[in-house]
Amino acid sequence: MRDVLPVESSGAVVIAKAKEIDAILLSLNGDFADIVSYPPENYKGIVALQVRNHSEILPNLMARLTAYLNVQPAMEHYQGKLLVVEVDRIRIRE
Repeated sequence: MRDVLPVESSGAVVIAKAKEIDAILLSLNGDFADIVSYPPENYKGIVALQVRNHSEILPNLMARLTAYLNVQPAMEHYQGKLLVVEVDRIRIRE
C-alpha cells in the first residue's frame, strides 16, 4: 500500500483502497480483525497478523502464514474471509 497511499492513511482509507484495487489486505493493524467494522464478506480478503506489541513473534507468524498460503494459493479462497494469524493457529471468520 505504501506505493499507492501515504503511510499515515486511516484504516478506512486503506481498506477502501484494497477494495478498489481488488487486493487481499495483509495488515499488522489489529483493527482490521474487527468483523463489525470490516465485515469480511465485503472484501477480497483480510489477513490480520496478531503481533500485539511482540515483534519477536513475527518470524513464527510469517512461517504459519506462509505454510497456509502454500496449501491455499488461490486468491478465490480468501474472498469474503478474515484470517486472524496467531503464533499457534489461524482463525478464519466469514
